[in-house]
Amino acid sequence: MTSERARATRAGPHATLAPMLRRAHVSLSCTALIALALAACATQATPPPPSPTNAPSPPAAATPAAMPETLLPKIPQPPERPVAPPSVTDPAIPLAQRIDAFVDYTAQAYNVAPETIRAALAQAQYQQKIIDAITRPAEAVKPWRDYRAIFMTDARIDGGRAFYAENRDALDRIAAQTGVPAEYIVAIIGVETSYGKITGNYRVLDALYTLAFWHPKRAPFFAGELAQLFALAKEEPQLDLSTLKGSYAGAMGMGQFMPSSYRNWGKDGDGDGRRDLLTHKPDVFASIANYFAAHGWQRGGAVVARAERDAGAADFVPDGDPKALDPIYPLASLARRGYRPQAGEPIADGAIVLSLDGELGKETWFGYRNFYVITRYNRSPMYALAVHQLAQAIRAAPPVPSPAPTTTTP
Repeated sequence: MTSERARATRAGPHATLAPMLRRAHVSLSCTALIALALAACATQATPPPPSPTNAPSPPAAATPAAMPETLLPKIPQPPERPVAPPSVTDPAIPLAQRIDAFVDYTAQAYNVAPETIRAALAQAQYQQKIIDAITRPAEAVKPWRDYRAIFMTDARIDGGRAFYAENRDALDRIAAQTGVPAEYIVAIIGVETSYGKITGNYRVLDALYTLAFWHPKRAPFFAGELAQLFALAKEEPQLDLSTLKGSYAGAMGMGQFMPSSYRNWGKDGDGDGRRDLLTHKPDVFASIANYFAAHGWQRGGAVVARAERDAGAADFVPDGDPKALDPIYPLASLARRGYRPQAGEPIADGAIVLSLDGELGKETWFGYRNFYVITRYNRSPMYALAVHQLAQAIRAAPPVPSPAPTTTTP
């Protein structure tokens, strides 16, 4: 699971002040004043003629073009994960000095012996291929039509159904406990590691070491994760940092948990006294569901809906942060903007609008609360939609050990 997170604000029109009136200095005699007053009274006493019945009505007062919207509250989220301080991540500081600062930071923050940290870092190796990989993730370089094709294959759908059938009792038990449907747990594992077959060949220590000290753009996050890796190894002594493998970003196991996620949301699913998210399925299933629950999954809630866009509707851009995915826009508000769910699609209180390049052209989607929760696992909206569509395809037919290929309409 890759990491990190985004949010929004708004405003309204102002009335203008009337201009000041100039004062005129007029000298009038008392007689003239009395005459004027009498004339004014006479004028007021004469009623105005009735208006013709077909006379046009005066124009209505102009309505402000953009009234402030009442948006829904954001979904409460866990606290942001700790990041390493500038003394560790500033590339202008010599590397040896930054490593010393990292040892001090990790020892103090997580009560890990400095000599343990230094001994592990002495084995860590910089790998250029890790830098190359993280600068071109599939979500950043592929349109939706190509990204979807990676995951919505017969092999992955059939593999998901078979995986569900093999582990149905454990998956259904976790689903009943947490409200996270079993097919979404399976789909996460399918997208992340092809059901545990591809969990990564990079040493996690090397990945996080490389990104912490040679990837300045995200060094605070990755140095924070490297520190959490030492804390995790202290809590879960079965993990050997010298051999632990994962992705180029340092994610581990069937569900690809980063060290901080492993520590915060990893669960002991069968009560054996440890959290093994590498290959132990009861722990993996419980941990993925717990991650969703902790980030706001709504039992029985909708995930997405195909949407229609009026011909004249402006492109939807979230207020404030254009990359925000918070489903804070009421459907009535989106309808006023020219967006509404297609007939027969699920509805929810609030949504975010997605516009993606599909095989047949632009696709418009509403992402609801549970869609947002999936994006907390990986921030890419294409990732979340791929997980949803794979989950729906897996669920579309009863799981059997050796399913026949099935064409599934997402």
